[in-house]
Amino acid sequence: MSPASTGASSVMGAATTASAPDPRMAPGGPGYRRMSFALFLAGVATFALLYSTQALLPLISGEFGVAASEASWTVAAATGGLALFVLPMSALSERFGRRTVMTASLAVAVSVGLLVPFAPSLGVLVVLRALQGAALAGLPASATAYLAEEVRPRALVTAIGLFVAGNSVGGMSGRVITGWVAQVWGWRVAVGVIGTIAVVCAVAFRLLLPAPRHFVAGSLRPRVLARTVRDHLADPLLRRLYAIGALFMTVFGGVYTVIGYRLTEAPFSLPQGIVGSIFLVYLVGTVSASTAGRLVGRLGRRGALYLAGGTTAAGLLLTLAGSLVPVLLGLVLITAGFFAGHAVASSAVSKTATTGRAQASALYQSAYYIGSSAGSTVGATAFHAGGWAGTVAVGLLAVLGVVTITVLGSRAARVATRRPATAH
Repeated sequence: MSPASTGASSVMGAATTASAPDPRMAPGGPGYRRMSFALFLAGVATFALLYSTQALLPLISGEFGVAASEASWTVAAATGGLALFVLPMSALSERFGRRTVMTASLAVAVSVGLLVPFAPSLGVLVVLRALQGAALAGLPASATAYLAEEVRPRALVTAIGLFVAGNSVGGMSGRVITGWVAQVWGWRVAVGVIGTIAVVCAVAFRLLLPAPRHFVAGSLRPRVLARTVRDHLADPLLRRLYAIGALFMTVFGGVYTVIGYRLTEAPFSLPQGIVGSIFLVYLVGTVSASTAGRLVGRLGRRGALYLAGGTTAAGLLLTLAGSLVPVLLGLVLITAGFFAGHAVASSAVSKTATTGRAQASALYQSAYYIGSSAGSTVGATAFHAGGWAGTVAVGLLAVLGVVTITVLGSRAARVATRRPATAH
């Protein structure tokens, strides 16, 4: 074959490759609906288990005779366990596969969940919750890495938004169900019901999730993992996204850990079932998370983050009112702002990291759940010291941090765009 013929063949081959359709999943394509529903159920199980005690804290305080700041450790221990183990679990997913690690994590978490109702003391309850959080660590980073590998880039924000929407449904249903069940049968039966629901979600997840087609096994060598983590932490954009996720979750963790105490006390004095139903506002988070892709398309990533932060701050201020309606409206705005900001930031991490996506997502999730643990403990401590206004002050400081980081990111982006022109 002549060089000319060879060159022509190469060009034709390149053109064919370039025009070949992306084999990854897309909305309307084969497997996309099953995949979306499976990960939606995984998100439901994760958040239902992770926050199963949050709406029940006043009852737990009453049974064990402890203050809000001590009872809040049943939430902080679970989110802290997840934060500590999400990076090691992401390394396992790089070696053994996303679906395998997610399945194993759910299996262990639901098993521990069935033991939680039998905890004889607060200390044992906290330990079980920490183990549950550590088990659940295999879900968040592996799920986002799975989506980044199996879904076309243009559909990634929407796909991750659906997973986050599952989180919101899980968080909502867990709190609503536990509230009403606990009002009649107590908090132990309530968390047992959540554990049973999580078992059903875990089985359905495993049956529905398509086998990965684009996963390439990585290395478990500590040096490789350390180098990957170091590279991610050296990226200024990823560092900003990690901090934003942590700060958004600080607000959310603080508000929803303490709100039950506020609403069961004067001037509201609501029964436990009604307090649990307050968490129906999570449905707003389902909508805002699933529409995050369109929001980014219209406003850009930084514009979407500004809007999410402003919405959250407005909600915090509204909850200072002494009547129920503005408090509920404030919770709606906080929830909408949080879930939108979380979906935008987490999807940006998946897009920014071109290698070691599971570790990049794991670092985000670690920061995110550290924020949740901090929000739960600091928010409860602030409530004990200064009432609801103290919890709101903590939240407003965290939102200010989100806005400040986003402003710094905007300035860094402008400087980066000017450099080529200056050099030329």
